Parts: sequence; C-alpha cells; structure tokens
Amino acid sequence: MASDPKIHLFEEVAKHNQTKDCWLVISGKVYDVTPFMDDHPGGDEVLLSATGKDATNDFEDVGHSDAARDMMEKYCIGEIDPSSVPLKRTFIPPQQAAYNHDKTSEFVIKILQFLVPLLILGLAFVVRQYTKKE
Repeated sequence: MASDPKIHLFEEVAKHNQTKDCWLVISGKVYDVTPFMDDHPGGDEVLLSATGKDATNDFEDVGHSDAARDMMEKYCIGEIDPSSVPLKRTFIPPQQAAYNHDKTSEFVIKILQFLVPLLILGLAFVVRQYTKKE
C-alpha cells in the first residue's frame, strides 16, 4: 500500500455490497475483497453479510489465522474516515412477499396438485385396460 493511504467515506464503502464489487471495513482499514469472493473458505455470503458496517467484530470472532491476516494486506485499498462511520447500523428489514388476503388462488393450486396426478393415473389405467390383449 502507498505511504499516503486513501481515506474513504463510509457512505462510499457501503455502496460496494455485491459479489462483483465488495468492500469491507476491518480495524479502520478498507479492503476490496472482490477478487477473494470465490476463494473465501466461508463462502461469499459471509463476506456480503459484513458489508455496510464495521466488520471488525465479525472478523475477530471467527479467529482468523496469521496467514489470513497477512493475506489481507494485498486487498487493502485505504482507510475509513472514522467520523463518517455511523454509531449504530440502521436496521433494514428483509423484503417479504405481500400478504395474500385472497386465498382462492392458493386453494385452486392445492386442488390441482392433488387432482392432476390422479387424472394422469386414471388415464394410464384406462389406456392399459383398452390396449390389453386378452
């Protein structure tokens, strides 16, 4: 890393929260872990879940090896501006499907899931009876 590290704002870092563009904040440093997503032993979901926040506790709780800590240096792209990091992470509820007040379509689907196999079985039985040689 250069002798004069680049300072990143938290809002800028938080925008990089996808598999093809993933930045993490760990111990005051910013890491672009995009090239490491496929190779991370815990999978890319672990890294993606640590975006948009200070991931220091997540990183330390796992107990990474010295080799992993050394490897981090090649992904370091700068430091985080501490004044831009929010004290608390705002909770964003997961997207949920809208509640279906009208259960008619679900009822029809369940009936069809039951009747269609019975119809197929009945048709196969009828075809067998008429094509059977005596």
